[in-house]
Amino acid sequence: MDLTAGIRRLPVWAFVVIAVVYLAILRGLGKLLTSGLHTTYAAPTSVNELWRSITVPVLVSLVFVYAVVGVLGWWRPVFTDDRPVRRWVWIIPAMMAVTFLAGVNYSGLGKNGAGFTVLLAISMLGVGFAEEGMFRGLGVVTFRASGFTEAKVALWTCLLFGLAHASNLIGEGPKALVQVLVTVVAGYFFYLTRRVSHGLVVPAIAHAIWDFGLVSSQVVPNKTYAGAFLFILADVIMAATLLIRRHRIEPAATPNPAQAPQDRQLTAIQIAHG
Repeated sequence: MDLTAGIRRLPVWAFVVIAVVYLAILRGLGKLLTSGLHTTYAAPTSVNELWRSITVPVLVSLVFVYAVVGVLGWWRPVFTDDRPVRRWVWIIPAMMAVTFLAGVNYSGLGKNGAGFTVLLAISMLGVGFAEEGMFRGLGVVTFRASGFTEAKVALWTCLLFGLAHASNLIGEGPKALVQVLVTVVAGYFFYLTRRVSHGLVVPAIAHAIWDFGLVSSQVVPNKTYAGAFLFILADVIMAATLLIRRHRIEPAATPNPAQAPQDRQLTAIQIAHG
């Protein structure tokens, strides 16, 4: 059963407008609450910086995303996926989980205290469910319901996910371009995780722990954490794996039982006629 059949339609341009509003809320609140503070993107070093730059903006944007889902009545197609992929794709979220456990900056979090760590975990869960709800939820359903092929659904939602992070160019400068490219690829990881897990929850959690690990590497000012390179290495390995096995992602075609007798009859005729 196609989960997008019979649902309220949302034009692609309307989804883009919703995404822009989402970003305006996220960036605007962050800018407003951190006015007068010297903060670095995704690198909070205190509870004060964390709730101002990430927690509040993310939670407000999270409410906005699911308010849109509720208005559209899209709870089922957003949270459930009916387009499976082959089971080996589970290696992507599994590798993310292993990288998270190995790469988290435990010592840095320990220095900042339990309160900071708990607030960071809540904030990253908010990021995971907000961004996945927007791009792998609303975005995927919008493009599917508009009749796009699954390859184009993946392409456009990943590109828009990457472009959403281009807003960091304002504060971070040209180095944010690398982040945009990496985010496009990461979007494909989360898209496939949605399909292999048949829903939104697993990619949202995978997104949350991935970002938690990355942010944890920057919580101690003026100190480079070596574990951050594990996330870069994992990105390369996952991308290479998907590139090598790109023809083995979609499920194998299943023969149509009604067509099988006709095929056998045609084969017999071909043999009889040499």
